[in-house]
Amino acid sequence: MHYKFLIYISYSYALPIGTPLEKEILSRGDSVMWFSDLDDGKTALQGKNNVLDTIKSVVNYEPDIVLAATNDVPDFISGLKVQIFHGFNAQKRPEGNNKFAHFRLRGFFDLYCTQGPSTTSVFKLLQKKHQYFEVKETGWSKVDPLFPIVEKEKNSLPTIMIASTFSKRLSLALHDDVFKTIQQLAASGKYNFLMVLHPKLPNDIKDKWENLNGNHFTYYNTTDLAPLLKKADIMFADTTSAIQEFLIQLKPVVTYRHTFNHDYLINIETANAIESAFDEALNYPEELITNINTFINQLHPYFDGKSSKRVVETCISFLHEDKSHLKNKPLNLIRKYKIRKRLGYFTLKSYSKPYTIKQ
Repeated sequence: MHYKFLIYISYSYALPIGTPLEKEILSRGDSVMWFSDLDDGKTALQGKNNVLDTIKSVVNYEPDIVLAATNDVPDFISGLKVQIFHGFNAQKRPEGNNKFAHFRLRGFFDLYCTQGPSTTSVFKLLQKKHQYFEVKETGWSKVDPLFPIVEKEKNSLPTIMIASTFSKRLSLALHDDVFKTIQQLAASGKYNFLMVLHPKLPNDIKDKWENLNGNHFTYYNTTDLAPLLKKADIMFADTTSAIQEFLIQLKPVVTYRHTFNHDYLINIETANAIESAFDEALNYPEELITNINTFINQLHPYFDGKSSKRVVETCISFLHEDKSHLKNKPLNLIRKYKIRKRLGYFTLKSYSKPYTIKQ
């Protein structure tokens, strides 16, 4: 059977999540189209020739499987609705009852393709409670390009990747003392710096950091982090989910004012501690590496680069499974109205039952 896939995104940072999936789908001889419901994602998709420009064209495409790197997805589109996640559970800050946004249900998905045991276990509990979706652990497509992990040659000049989130309260990129310290360290020639900032950060902040470009500092305006993750010896970050992507390589991360003192991170509270923390991390402390290993085996215990393959195969298998035991998805009238208003497409059609194609 020939399958029609839709990769549904909102922001440019979802492209590296969808691209390995697209490659896998095409290798199977199936069809895949992209759609973004926001301008940022639309701009990022401009160079591609398999993009649906309007929501009407999405409806007419009639996908069999919708892979969503978004928090919600239109209920009036055909197809199995699959949550593929736009990040790891970064544990930036808990919400009520010490819960994290990563586990917030919106009531639109039939299947959650989880990244590893630490998230699968929580979603399985939610599945048992709500009974309108299922959970399958597959690993995460975005990290496929990191594998196989090749041991990096140790250069005399260490390479440090800097990554930052966009939240005003949490972003290291907004702190002048951090900026000045990195500026001084780059000028000293002691380290090579590679920097990437979250697309949502203000342009003046991006410009400020980009102006540091020189022999030992390079700013990258990209959402494709894999090549940078591979180049770096250690990472300097705040609470960005890029931390988890970096840790998968068993490389240390220095964090600036992280909201949690995890034993797999070297967390600092002041800019004065940056240089000594870098030097500590570059020694790859044995206990720290052990803690990182324990953490990533719960986060994402897949090191074969085949998570995209597992996602696609899992979706196709679930598409054909009997789902009569599952309840209807929640009525969700307010969220459904908001989606229709945002997309400018009003219809009474709604797929409340999990989408199934009988073989």
